[in-house]
Amino acid sequence: MKVQKFSLSDAKLVKSPGQDADIFVGNLIDEKDGGPVTIGYGRYAPDQSLTETMAVHDTMIVLKGRLSVSTGDGTVTAGPGDIVYMPKGEAVTITTEGEGALTAYVTYPHWAEAHER
Repeated sequence: MKVQKFSLSDAKLVKSPGQDADIFVGNLIDEKDGGPVTIGYGRYAPDQSLTETMAVHDTMIVLKGRLSVSTGDGTVTAGPGDIVYMPKGEAVTITTEGEGALTAYVTYPHWAEAHER
């Protein structure tokens, strides 16, 4: 792989797999590119909620808007510039209010492969 730069316009946002919520993801680098991580963008509409047990280690950077991530240990709320780490195996609920949120993410290993298992 070589050094690359990406923008939101490079991402093909599709409905988040296995979710009914108005949440979209767009991988920019993933298993098809031969790297060890997946990177991409996520777009969460207002008043959405996604609950799942993390199949991968997921680091999410909030670019716009606000979201909350709840676990059995409590809730963290994140806004622009904040980073939320969700470890593999953790049960989380991600919730948006108001304007929704735009995020960037890095997962290890690749989330598409983990969801196929």
